[in-house]
Amino acid sequence: MFLVDSHCHLDSLDYENLFQGPEEVLKRARESGVTHLLCPGVDFESFPRMYDMIRDLPHVWGAAAMHPENITPDNKDWEDAVLEEFLSRDKIVAVGETGLDFVCTPETRSIQEESFARQAVIAERMHKPLIIHARGSAARCLDILKGVNFQDAGGVMHCYCDTVDVARKSLDMGLFISISGIVTFNKGENVREVCRYVPLDRLLVETDSPYLAPVPKRGKPNEPAFVSYTAKTVAELKEVTYETLCNTVSRNFEECFRVTLD
Repeated sequence: MFLVDSHCHLDSLDYENLFQGPEEVLKRARESGVTHLLCPGVDFESFPRMYDMIRDLPHVWGAAAMHPENITPDNKDWEDAVLEEFLSRDKIVAVGETGLDFVCTPETRSIQEESFARQAVIAERMHKPLIIHARGSAARCLDILKGVNFQDAGGVMHCYCDTVDVARKSLDMGLFISISGIVTFNKGENVREVCRYVPLDRLLVETDSPYLAPVPKRGKPNEPAFVSYTAKTVAELKEVTYETLCNTVSRNFEECFRVTLD
């Protein structure tokens, strides 16, 4: 039985106070039944350091992109060739995380939209799925994707927290839906509603660590081991066994990111 944390910022965990290194994080994950991880990139400056961390770690993949919160007027004109070079590296399986954030950085909306559209084009050209950050912007993300031929790329709506209607439209466009620890929060009923709605074969689970630790670890720094709590809640909502949930989301991960779990 496999369980995959489909989105964890392994390079952002606290290695000064909590962990001696990523190997300890992976050991703790395995002890919780979490066998495989995907670490997304968030900007071009930090990507080389992240890649150096994960490239020799077993059962860990990475992604590369410009996160919408990191798009500024100073870096909006990045060259496509930079991202393409990162994406060509071994173990880099997706364009992510990219997307739009109209909550934290609404002032850069126009350049976020331009950047997201460019990254979607590159994803299609390189046949790499998109990892989509959509905060206060899911409908607009889908509108942009409608104008880009990205069907061969596919992708996932990461850390989903929008409506059932937007989830339906995302599914219609071939996207997967990834559920984070928000599904365990008292105020996470909208995510629970979405989780009940989305077919089991289109779901992924994630930590988004070090953020959004699930109950009963709420308030603590998140880590990949904790995705098991999210998976157990999703299994209950889908009325399936934990083993069935783990096996299904693992197959979904393989399909979405075109990798083989071993």
